[in-house]
Amino acid sequence: MKRFSAVVGLLLLGAVSALAAPNVGQSKVLLFPKTLANARYVYVAAFDGDQFDPNLLPEDRAAIVNTQDALRQWGRFVIVYRAQDADMTLLVQSRPTEDVVEAYDAHLPGADYLWRAMGRGGLQKGETPLVSRLQQAVETASK
Repeated sequence: MKRFSAVVGLLLLGAVSALAAPNVGQSKVLLFPKTLANARYVYVAAFDGDQFDPNLLPEDRAAIVNTQDALRQWGRFVIVYRAQDADMTLLVQSRPTEDVVEAYDAHLPGADYLWRAMGRGGLQKGETPLVSRLQQAVETASK
């Protein structure tokens, strides 16, 4: 009887823990730093290299192109193709489980990201909700 009670207790504890876990699909978007809100030139690359790197995964190459297309359509930033010409660097990654966009101050190489957004299917062709989150965050920071 004690074993049965212990097993039931563990199952209840596991169920309560699962319900209390945060929802991964609704990741919280960080506030965009005002220092980057004034950026004009943006360099977009993947964590593993730029779009011209022959060893880059096709999914990441597509994420770079899709991000650049969405940024061009938005019209706020000028896309540059050399990191040294940028005010802001966006690093992207596309995986079946989750896509990621991180914003860095291009003038501080090696620093941590200043803004990040993640989500499944966030950098697909024609629909880039992670870039939309970036747009909302930048516009909010600019006010």
